[in-house]
Amino acid sequence: MSAIVLLALGLGIMALGYFLYSKFIAERIYRLDPDFKTPAHEFEDGVDFVPTNRYVLWGHHFTSVAGAAPIVGPAIAVIWGWLPAFLWVVFGTVFFAGVHDTGAVWASVRNKARSVGSLTGDVVGKRARSIFMIVIFLLLLMVNAVFAVVIAGLMMKFPSAVVPVWGAILVALVIGQLIYRRIINLAVVSIIGVVALYALIWVGPSVPIQMPEQVGALSGNAVWILLLFGYAAIASLLPVWMLLQPRDYINGLQLFIGLIILYGALVMLNPSLVAPMYNTDVPEGTPSIVPLLFVTIACGAISGFHGLVAGGTTSKQLDKETDARFVGYFGSVGEGMLALGAILAATAGFATFGEWSAMYDAFGKGGVNAFVEGGAYIISNGIGLPETTAATLLTVMAALFAGTTMDTGLRLQRYIFQEWGEIYNQQWMKKPSIATLLAVGSCLVLAFGAGADGSGGLIIWPLFGTTNQLLAGLTLLVVTVMLVRLGRPMWYTLAPLLFLLVMTVLALFAQLKSFYEAENYFLLGLDIVVLIASILVAMECAAALKRVRQEKAQAPS
Repeated sequence: MSAIVLLALGLGIMALGYFLYSKFIAERIYRLDPDFKTPAHEFEDGVDFVPTNRYVLWGHHFTSVAGAAPIVGPAIAVIWGWLPAFLWVVFGTVFFAGVHDTGAVWASVRNKARSVGSLTGDVVGKRARSIFMIVIFLLLLMVNAVFAVVIAGLMMKFPSAVVPVWGAILVALVIGQLIYRRIINLAVVSIIGVVALYALIWVGPSVPIQMPEQVGALSGNAVWILLLFGYAAIASLLPVWMLLQPRDYINGLQLFIGLIILYGALVMLNPSLVAPMYNTDVPEGTPSIVPLLFVTIACGAISGFHGLVAGGTTSKQLDKETDARFVGYFGSVGEGMLALGAILAATAGFATFGEWSAMYDAFGKGGVNAFVEGGAYIISNGIGLPETTAATLLTVMAALFAGTTMDTGLRLQRYIFQEWGEIYNQQWMKKPSIATLLAVGSCLVLAFGAGADGSGGLIIWPLFGTTNQLLAGLTLLVVTVMLVRLGRPMWYTLAPLLFLLVMTVLALFAQLKSFYEAENYFLLGLDIVVLIASILVAMECAAALKRVRQEKAQAPS
């Protein structure tokens, strides 16, 4: 089958989702109000609360939620065949992710930009809030520790990406000044930023920077990880307009141009999908497609991390409540397009089925490597770009997205410590500098406490998918309860919530068995903790909805 057909179907369905379904959700379910005074205006402080142009804010939200996960998940999941991955990404984006992200922004904005975890105590109950905050902390710990490993690994393997990855920070600092000081209009600034980024990508292969395998007592990988956390700590304390916003905005434009290049090359080359539509001959040890497909592909279909960003940083920068549709739903569509690109690169970016089978000889293989190698093959053969340059382009794309997610993730982890300080009346924990040190310290303890080279975060990564989807379910629970209290239709959020809870619990039981058989008692224990949290969430969901419906029934008409 021609990859162009899959591309056209995927883009067409997601476009219909944005123009039709998101309009219905925004106007009829969430009823976004253009006159509502958002927290960005109510609490404007020039640091965290900053009213922001919706296109710039879309760039922040999109690149913060995207990261490497919408590349890794789909590029692993195609081991079951391209059709299941395609269907989950496309329809998950339309009916799950877009509704979830828009709802999370709306719920936070309506509650003074508090995180969804914090406002759970008011909307659902204190017990649910405790569960939510623990799950949030665990997920952020995973994301920050593991994405540092991913970026470091890419820079070790592709030294041509080092200059573009770090140079992008300088570009963002300049762009931030140009936008915030209104020195040049947004269109011109956008062109300058994108040209500068692609100039760095072009220069990268000419000046590769190879970190030595060993630097004193540390490995080269560990040095990169320490440098990344040092940068992320500083970035998390800077005003959002100075680095976070412009970095995310320019990266968002860079990704869309990168996707246009990949999609354009695919149209020019017109490759066939060499991977099977549904793989009936999966390698030994590959788990069952149900439920593992729905937790292997999280970002790209629906992801709880999106709710953290929506209620953590995005809601504090929303200029008008109606912008939540463009920022939240279209941000999800952007991530869905990236996941679609990963599927196409990992299934049509190989010359033969034999080459594809060699890449996917075991479950968990593929991932970023399949995306970079397959995408570089398509770009090189489709438009004639040198394969090294094409690989650098895709590597930088993956690294920059992982970096922007790490930037936002560490800032969100700082917010969590500050909210704990607020909840438990610990004034010292509410200080930004102290909270940042706690956030970085906890990540480094995981990264180096469980691995001398800083890769300790990978130990708990197998639970990322289930933890992430549990968090998405919790976010949808908060949104659903708010809708019921307002007397609005709830099934548009409740149906995705129930589906996610069922798939998460089934996946946790499946992983429980595999961890036990592998005698991995550490992950077995963590799996039990997350499983208990999932069951408690289901119980809280039922109790909260029952309680709210009873309150409405008893209320005078």
